[in-house]
Amino acid sequence: MARTAATLSKGAGISYDISISVLCQIFPRLTVSNILKSTNKESQRRRDFPADMVVYYVVAMCLFMTVNLREVLRCLMEGLAFIFPKEQIKVTGKSGISQARTRLGVEPMRQLYENCVVPIGTTKTIGCFYKQWRLVSLDGSTLDVADEASNREAFGKMGAKNGKSSPYPQIRVVSLVENGTHVLFGARMTNLKVGEGTLAKEVLKESLKPGMLCFADRLFFGFELWQLALSRGASLLWRMRACSILKVEKRLSDGSYLSRIYNNGKKSTAQVVRVIIYTIEGSSETYRLITNILDPQEISALELAALYHERWEIETTFDELKTHMRGAHICLRSKTKDLVEQEFYGLMLAHFLLRYIMHQAAIVAEEDPDRLSYTHTLNVVRRKIRVFRGFSPCEDTTDVFSDL
Repeated sequence: MARTAATLSKGAGISYDISISVLCQIFPRLTVSNILKSTNKESQRRRDFPADMVVYYVVAMCLFMTVNLREVLRCLMEGLAFIFPKEQIKVTGKSGISQARTRLGVEPMRQLYENCVVPIGTTKTIGCFYKQWRLVSLDGSTLDVADEASNREAFGKMGAKNGKSSPYPQIRVVSLVENGTHVLFGARMTNLKVGEGTLAKEVLKESLKPGMLCFADRLFFGFELWQLALSRGASLLWRMRACSILKVEKRLSDGSYLSRIYNNGKKSTAQVVRVIIYTIEGSSETYRLITNILDPQEISALELAALYHERWEIETTFDELKTHMRGAHICLRSKTKDLVEQEFYGLMLAHFLLRYIMHQAAIVAEEDPDRLSYTHTLNVVRRKIRVFRGFSPCEDTTDVFSDL
């Protein structure tokens, strides 16, 4: 039995014009226009649904994952007309939306994500920095996509413990997260045949910077990946597997010790690391961490052990994507490889929009962004945010990232 497509209330469109205004503040029209020109995706003629509008639509549809595509466009018409007053916008059919998205392709959305989604925390952001370091975490996850033959072929399905495959094809995602703001930056996606470690190389190479303190779980450690991360000039605090051999070479004043790691046991590749081993009260699990911060006077073992558990911020962030934004049991709905990838970047941009708003609100209130409700923010953006009515979307706005 076919299910009834979810819709929004009649007359809802006018309440969503504010959300579109926010989109244009955070992702300025001038930035979008320049990206479309550089990727040769700028509309050669002004269609009913030109490329610049499609960019904003792809982000908007990820804010309304449970609503059918045409209904999202209907409810955004008045907002789009408010921003593009000279354009004649029509509620095209499902095939028209698909054609417009196919014309746009992946590259403009990918470039918009890479240009705009960056760490946004400042020294005023509670929980973003510790001493001189910006705290970030590396991790991976998977996202379900529509169960179509083209998606099954392109991405594959994950095998289950009982021997049966998962009900949906999936994409693999690896990203860095700014712990204090939950901004997912440097994200990459691929099919399930590519491991997290391989994808992590791309993420670290492009997005890990000096001044960051990067946490990673034990499944990510490998000598080659560690060396790559070191080459980016960042400080590292990674967990090691229980079977790893870390011989004591020098005991330090704070209880940590110096050791060496090797590439396949070759002594010529020796890399000095500092080792912190501890357990948590009430648990029998032992944590074994290594870091390239060798001086205990710079930061103690106790401080590092406490900081490492900030890594769980990325688990919470992925939950925001997979549960709160998508909704339970909702998958990415695109039916082809390119549109899945396009939708993925739309989802990441939509998540950044929400986290950017939450960060700005936290700064004004002098609060920790973690104390603000992600779900509430999502619902407010979906409904209306009257404070943004002062924005004039008929003009290009100043790029909000210039002051970061």
